Amino acid sequence: MPINFGTDGWRAVISDTFTFHNLRLVTQAIADAINSGHWHSKSAGDVNPDADRIVVGFDTRFLSDRYAREVARVMAANGYKVHIAQADSSTPSISYAVKNLNAIGGIVITASHNAPRYSGVKLKAANGCSASSEQSRRVEIYLNDNQERGRGPNLMEWDQAVEEGLIVNFNPVPDYYQHLRTLIDFDAIAANPPQVVVDSMHGSGRGLIKGILTGTGCEVKEIRGEMNPGFGGAHPEPIGSHLGALAGAISTGMGNLGLALDGDGDRIGAMDERGNFVDPHKIMALAFRYLVEERGWKGPVVRTVSTTRMIDRLADKYDLPVYETPVGFNHIADYMISEDILIGGEESGGISFRGNIPEGDGVLMGLLLIEMVAVYQKSLNTLVNELLDEVGPAYYERKDQRLKYPIQKQKMVGYLLDNQPDEIGGIKVTDLLTVDGVKYIMEDDSWLLIRPSGTEPVLRVYAEGRSEEMVQALLVYGETVAENIT
Repeated sequence: MPINFGTDGWRAVISDTFTFHNLRLVTQAIADAINSGHWHSKSAGDVNPDADRIVVGFDTRFLSDRYAREVARVMAANGYKVHIAQADSSTPSISYAVKNLNAIGGIVITASHNAPRYSGVKLKAANGCSASSEQSRRVEIYLNDNQERGRGPNLMEWDQAVEEGLIVNFNPVPDYYQHLRTLIDFDAIAANPPQVVVDSMHGSGRGLIKGILTGTGCEVKEIRGEMNPGFGGAHPEPIGSHLGALAGAISTGMGNLGLALDGDGDRIGAMDERGNFVDPHKIMALAFRYLVEERGWKGPVVRTVSTTRMIDRLADKYDLPVYETPVGFNHIADYMISEDILIGGEESGGISFRGNIPEGDGVLMGLLLIEMVAVYQKSLNTLVNELLDEVGPAYYERKDQRLKYPIQKQKMVGYLLDNQPDEIGGIKVTDLLTVDGVKYIMEDDSWLLIRPSGTEPVLRVYAEGRSEEMVQALLVYGETVAENIT
């Protein structure tokens, strides 16, 4: 299987394509790309990093710590001083360490929310956000060139690298905690602490929320916080269907606010005191509302094309601009780097706000939810209902439609433009956007997004409606498109 290094790095099945040999090849290509003299892109903003320093972290997956050591050995052999996490660490804590340690970049061994059989590499730029498309493309160029030339990786013995000071173990958590304390009002939490249950889903965000809330009086119970490289057989993705354990913990009285983190801690899901799943659409909208109304913040908001238009309705109320981007947090990060963005996020649970590095952070957003519940002195269920009374209702669902064969995005967009409907589900189509795929905006602010997967023969269909019936009508239309387009 070929190694495909894209904008979100590289992910592959452990011991199939994700092998020690291939990982060394990828790491050498990263070293070559950084060393090329064209690594520090303009998207990094005002960051002026130490060109010889790199940060390496890893998650809780099978062999992740061993893989991270191999990455460190290759980078050390290329002359870089490697700061490697001493234990599994969340991606946001490593991302912050890249900026805090003034490193040229970071490498995280993680497959995020993917199935347990996968591992992966996330590449970080000097400001802590994901590497730019140009930086990732440069890695792929060196990877292909090295393979064509039969050039293997440079490799240094671990003990020698440590002895020469080229590999240094470090703990990213203390500085990360100090950073979080500048963004979250822990005094407000201490004044009215809720009972919190954190489902870490066996991921590398384990222990972080409970640890930082020690001493605030906030009672935190953690489930699925032990090391389990197989994640208990589940995908470590904080969506409703994967959170039966969290619902059970709440139903038995362990807490009245549930938080769930994905496999590497950069995504958030939540559950109210009744065991209702609170998706990232509602979390982002609640956070936006809180930051404006309680903290008095102003500024632009940025969301992906697949994220709720509750954000837009709130922005209209506050007279604030909204930027819509293609799917992927890297597009949100571009705005966060170039402008003073108030909050940015995506439907998959990656959300961040002003003052943080331009990267999604599930721990940060979980803490903000705790702060909200403490400050409002209301349950999460009440806050969600108030939000929906104000800017809802908003029902959301996504379905992936299998295609007989992959389809080019340009061809699909052309087909949808040529066959634009006047109405769907009895509601008039008033606008059509092509930011990423094709998005139909309805007269009542419902919407349907159809976009092909970039990696498999799948048509992704996203729908948000003002009623459950409207969502189903939109999804049925999406199914019809999938049938007709092949």
